[in-house]
Amino acid sequence: MQKQRNSLNKQTSSRRMERNSVEYVALGEGSTPTLDNFQKVSIIPLVFLIFYEVSGGPFGVEDSVKAGGPLLALLGFLLFPFIWSIPEALITAEMGTMFPENGGYVVWVASALGPSWGFQQGWMKWLSGVIDNALYPVLFLDYLKSAIPALETGFPRVMAVLVLTVALTYMNYRGLTIVGWLAILLGVFSLLPFLCMGIVAIPNLKPSRWVVVFDLNSVNWGLYLNTLFWNLNYWDSISTLAGEVDNPSKTLPKALFYALLLVVSAYFFPLLIGTGAIPLDRELWSDGYFSEIARILGGVWLRTWVQAASALSNMGMFVAEMSSDSFQLLGMAERGMLPSVFSKRSRYGTPVAGILFSASGVVLLSCLSFQEIVAAENFLYCFGMIMEFIAFVKLRMKYPAASRPYKIPIGTYGAILMCIPPTLLICVVLVLAPLKVMVMSLFAVMIGLIMQPCLEYTKRKRWLRFSMSTPDLPDYP
Repeated sequence: MQKQRNSLNKQTSSRRMERNSVEYVALGEGSTPTLDNFQKVSIIPLVFLIFYEVSGGPFGVEDSVKAGGPLLALLGFLLFPFIWSIPEALITAEMGTMFPENGGYVVWVASALGPSWGFQQGWMKWLSGVIDNALYPVLFLDYLKSAIPALETGFPRVMAVLVLTVALTYMNYRGLTIVGWLAILLGVFSLLPFLCMGIVAIPNLKPSRWVVVFDLNSVNWGLYLNTLFWNLNYWDSISTLAGEVDNPSKTLPKALFYALLLVVSAYFFPLLIGTGAIPLDRELWSDGYFSEIARILGGVWLRTWVQAASALSNMGMFVAEMSSDSFQLLGMAERGMLPSVFSKRSRYGTPVAGILFSASGVVLLSCLSFQEIVAAENFLYCFGMIMEFIAFVKLRMKYPAASRPYKIPIGTYGAILMCIPPTLLICVVLVLAPLKVMVMSLFAVMIGLIMQPCLEYTKRKRWLRFSMSTPDLPDYP
């Protein structure tokens, strides 16, 4: 519950978590809830963690050319960030520094709309993240099956998914420091072949190929928008790790800015090369076509490098997503939304229960098809983003004087206007979703609506141990 405060200078009294002795303080004040004896994530690993939360490289953007041609594809990856990525990143920077604790967007929504809505936000975003993560072991094996045909179907493929999931889960268990530096190594390895491709492509570039205009009636708008949305969302995921970041009030906004430049460049530059260096055949532009472009421009060695980079990029996205999902559950437990077992850390500072639950979800969902996974993940993600926009605006209105180490330089009306274009985009994505995906996603939402009161009942009956040290929010005049 919120307790009233008569003065901005009067601070809420700090309390300690029942088991972890973690100090909570007032809204936007200091570091909440985190354990200071674990090594924090610095800015360079954080940039690459964000990079892998959002992107992982240009793998998967080829369908934008197939859907709309080179000009629309290039314009899309230049302009779409202004509609979606930049607003989401700015909101993440402001809210993440206002609430520098694990749980991220769950804490924002709970603070603005109440703990019940915070739980629903956490359930939908966690499920969306786990669904997303179920893709990566499958995609990794899809790159290997040409060399090892036995991995295409059957028991060997199932075992390979399990082994790969266990190996990557263990990396998450060993700590964010390892995950962060692994993200750097994989990121550099994944982007270097496209730099080489750009160099060898210079003699073949023809700028006229970039401005080929197609009949708008021939554009597949559904595929075009879904490709842009799929490749440029999830900027808010890093907020669930805010409690693990070194000096988050300065580090988080800078890391988001640098990651935004890296992500947009990693999409735009390869598209510029691929569409400008070879004759256009739109039908060939589908997943994996960059490896064929690499063969045409540089030979088999460059194609092999691009294929290896694409496969390993899935590993980077897996470990980054699992870190976000597991620390989100830890943050929810520290807020009393989940049993306190989810707030337990290993000796490496990682949330053991959160990692195990997230890994189990990945294994269970890996049987779904690629199209079903993407559509269901986008649907749940859109619901969660709507609540984040509402929470952002409401906290601007309700707590205008609260400490915001980073604040978007716009007023309340500007904040509302900034949220309108991405909200309209969300509505379009929801409308374009197939009926089967709508039914599956709404069923998942209903599970969350049932789960939350059940957990509250177990809390009242003391059947499970919960943290009762939820920080108070001061009511500023």
